[in-house]
Amino acid sequence: MTDTHLDPTHPVLVTITPLLDRVGGRLVPPGDCGPDDVPLVWEGATLAAVRIVGKGHSSEREDSAAAAAATDPTTEGGLARLLDAVATELGSSLTDLKRADKQRAVRLLEERGAFSYRKSAETVAEALGVTRFTVYNYLNRTRS
Repeated sequence: MTDTHLDPTHPVLVTITPLLDRVGGRLVPPGDCGPDDVPLVWEGATLAAVRIVGKGHSSEREDSAAAAAATDPTTEGGLARLLDAVATELGSSLTDLKRADKQRAVRLLEERGAFSYRKSAETVAEALGVTRFTVYNYLNRTRS
């Protein structure tokens, strides 16, 4: 049986909420599940659906970074969210980081798949205030 209400105290939903915060997603009640949402089914019941911000729900974009990224043809909203998440995690804007922290930022971005986006090295370099060559050097250190 599917409940149309969202119980944010359900252990599955409590567990997944930090992940959704990190990737720019949010929970929606099962009754509001759209075709682009991913239903979360537990023991035969749909607990909620996951809605990724910017994926088919442009009217519901919640952060300005994602909206700005959506208008920039050289990047994708996912990369902008990853850059914002890393900046938040490191406690500073990426351009203000010291060299070691910029290397750490590149490592975190690599771990989270940031370099699978088109022209990601250029976008990351710009965000860090370094050259693309520097980003590749940091990546080589991470990968070796």
